[in-house]
Amino acid sequence: MKILTLRLCVFARDFPKICVSLRQSAEKNPETPVAVGNGSYISKPHCPFCLFPFFSSAYHPLVNDISTLIEDMGKRARGAALKLATASTESKNKALLNMADALEKKSKTILAANEKDMTQARADGISSAMLDRLQLDAKRVSAMSKGIRDVAALPDPAGEILKDWTRPNGLRIQKIRVPLGVVGIIYESRPNVTADSASLCLKAGNACILRGGSESIHSNTAITTVLSESAAASGLPTDAIQLVTTTDRAAVRALAQLDRYLACIVPRGGEGLIRAVTENATVPVIKHFNGICHVFVDKAADTAMAEKIVINAKCQRPGTCNAMETLLIHQDIAKTFLPKIAGHLIAEKVELRLDKKASELLQSSALSPQPSALLRSASEADWTTEHLALILGVRVVDSLDEAIEHINRYGSAHSDSIVTRNAAAAKRFLAEVDSATVYHNASTRFTDGGEFGMGAEIGISTDRLHARGPMALEELTTYKYVIHGDGQVRE
Repeated sequence: MKILTLRLCVFARDFPKICVSLRQSAEKNPETPVAVGNGSYISKPHCPFCLFPFFSSAYHPLVNDISTLIEDMGKRARGAALKLATASTESKNKALLNMADALEKKSKTILAANEKDMTQARADGISSAMLDRLQLDAKRVSAMSKGIRDVAALPDPAGEILKDWTRPNGLRIQKIRVPLGVVGIIYESRPNVTADSASLCLKAGNACILRGGSESIHSNTAITTVLSESAAASGLPTDAIQLVTTTDRAAVRALAQLDRYLACIVPRGGEGLIRAVTENATVPVIKHFNGICHVFVDKAADTAMAEKIVINAKCQRPGTCNAMETLLIHQDIAKTFLPKIAGHLIAEKVELRLDKKASELLQSSALSPQPSALLRSASEADWTTEHLALILGVRVVDSLDEAIEHINRYGSAHSDSIVTRNAAAAKRFLAEVDSATVYHNASTRFTDGGEFGMGAEIGISTDRLHARGPMALEELTTYKYVIHGDGQVRE
């Protein structure tokens, strides 16, 4: 019987080389046992130091060379991506439906893992907004499963013929949509991003390498295990869905510089994380830094409608990037509308940071709420701050022009809305506000792949190149030109 042997090195610096070398040898000879210690052998390749399985994508406890670890994951993901690129729609949909079923079957395991994260997060004093993003319950696990089924039901973008034409010399040229390859996603808090990202990448024919935050490590590990095992059991490559399970921040830099294997990287989280990734990346980054979202209540607004939209945009889930951070009110209706909406917002425990005009109007109005600790003066910094909490900047503007100027100056090009019955004003706002998503008579909270009918999303992009707005299936593809000839040569 042929046996692979391994000389054990006592120097810790050589452990990564030993582990990765043995994994590579084992992958080339999957049926060959590996000699360990006194000559005994194991049929499945494991680390001889701790019996850690080499066919796991998890972080080896003895590997201190994180770059080597990430490089190895990238290489395996690239191999998986090449196979996924030619996988049939039927095989991908079968895997997705199995993944969705498995999530619900393993719901108790996932929730138990999430509770470990929540317990630690509370002990660490994480903000209420972050806790809301981190927490899972049966309803949210079910929503993850539904999201995956929705992705399975969507048309497969891979292979779509975007253009088809024939040149005078007889060359037939086709522009065909193809997968990106390997997509890296770095994110914080939300475990549902794990399921959304994996399902979208797989449906579009991409492999993915996921790196969640340390606060959600148990949740992400449990979810990834369920998804990757289900995909593999359905006949797709084992390494199509991988999770970086080390919480060492060096892994973020290593992943952001894996340009040999990654097509792009998508960071999701706070501005600090996104800037750190962007500043260190050699891989193209698709991103938005923050969500400074606005609602402008025009002088021609239906005020009852405006009240509903404002309350929803701020209060439904204030910790999300599409929640309103600044309310702009036209001066012609501010005298009546501002006191009323201020009362509703204060009842929802929203702290209002008012510009001078708004503050003076509330003080002079008999309809204004009683003096409250939730009424404060706005500073210049409030117009550019993503609070992700029950804090709202309020400004009274003289005109539509001033509202548009404010949004384009202070906004983050994410999501902005006008409430008005004036079609001409709406048309100008939608055309002149330079944001990825603009709304007329609707809440900014709809900026979401699921709400747009895309099944899910791996992020919101405020960039201009390749993807803008919710990044879903089509945004996870690129294109190639396929040329059919009959012996043509260029003269």
